[in-house]
Amino acid sequence: MTTVTDMAGEVTEASASELEDLRETVRSVCADAGGIAAVRGLDEHSPGVDAGLWDTLGRQVGLAALGLPESAGGIGGLAEIAVVCEELGRTLAPVPLLSSTVLAGQMLAGCGTAAGPLAELAEGRVHAAAVAAPDGVWRPDAVPVAVTWQGGNAVLDGTAPFVLDGADAETLVVAATGPDGVDLFLADPRAPGVSVLRVPTLDLSRGQAVVTFSGARARALTAGGEGAEVVTRALDTALVALAAEQLGGAQAALDMTVAHVRDRTQFGRTIGSFQAVKHTCADMLLQVESARSAVVRAVRAAGSPEALAEAAAVAQSWCGEAFTFVAAECVQLHGGMGFTWEHDAHLYFRRAQSDAVLLGGAAHHRERLAGLLGW
Repeated sequence: MTTVTDMAGEVTEASASELEDLRETVRSVCADAGGIAAVRGLDEHSPGVDAGLWDTLGRQVGLAALGLPESAGGIGGLAEIAVVCEELGRTLAPVPLLSSTVLAGQMLAGCGTAAGPLAELAEGRVHAAAVAAPDGVWRPDAVPVAVTWQGGNAVLDGTAPFVLDGADAETLVVAATGPDGVDLFLADPRAPGVSVLRVPTLDLSRGQAVVTFSGARARALTAGGEGAEVVTRALDTALVALAAEQLGGAQAALDMTVAHVRDRTQFGRTIGSFQAVKHTCADMLLQVESARSAVVRAVRAAGSPEALAEAAAVAQSWCGEAFTFVAAECVQLHGGMGFTWEHDAHLYFRRAQSDAVLLGGAAHHRERLAGLLGW
């Protein structure tokens, strides 16, 4: 298990103790909710969010306020987000921390004009979703929603096909292109001119929706094309949060696999004693520990936007592929039972495949890293 000191970087003994308490609280709540059983309660017709679990974690425990400004009731920073996301990744908890608190929350926080909605989100009373990219990859020159102005009112038109947890959101943070560039707007998914369609997903714990705007009125959060920079900064935090989730999922898949190969016997010996199995487990461990290092490095870069951008790109370009590899080997080493619906291995495989392209694949982040380094 990762030590809190490692995950948080160079922290004081008191803050390390607080992070450890936070980790144990999240782990305990998820265990009381049945662990990965919460995912098994979902199907293609049910939401990708466990409302009861999110009420406990988001509102009662206070995770909905993680990383948000103190002025809005926020607590903690990137170290706390990473610790919590790692624990949520262990059980694939179907809660909207990434979509609402981290992604939408960081966008709202970056605007400086959304005190009311941000406070509601921090209290866990509102679940928000971010609408920004046409294909899950943020590109300011390819925003699918446009804004026009009618009598001083912002009017949105366009379709965003991949909105994380969009069907469960009570408010939408929308990036839209206008005469001055990209700005951010607040929209009500139940308002006239807004259509939200839930779509089937490989990972049942990651809800996706297609959001269409047809002359929908919205509240402006930024002006003068400042929205693009806000989205970029928010995404850097979200990338680290996602990497921490992937680390937690990979660690859980590795632990599950090691426990299985220690107990399963074949030809009169445990299968973990076979050299080929040992080598595969060693490769899995290498992937997990390298992912851990990438997340730790990203958390330590939190004080500098430039350093965080580079570290977030490194973390996501590595952790997505690491989780995919470990989850696939987990299924393989469980043999026939690993391919069955009744076993948990496929749930980690589904999450790994989904997360690998959620905010852009590894190739995209390597390309971005090359640009950041001037290559």
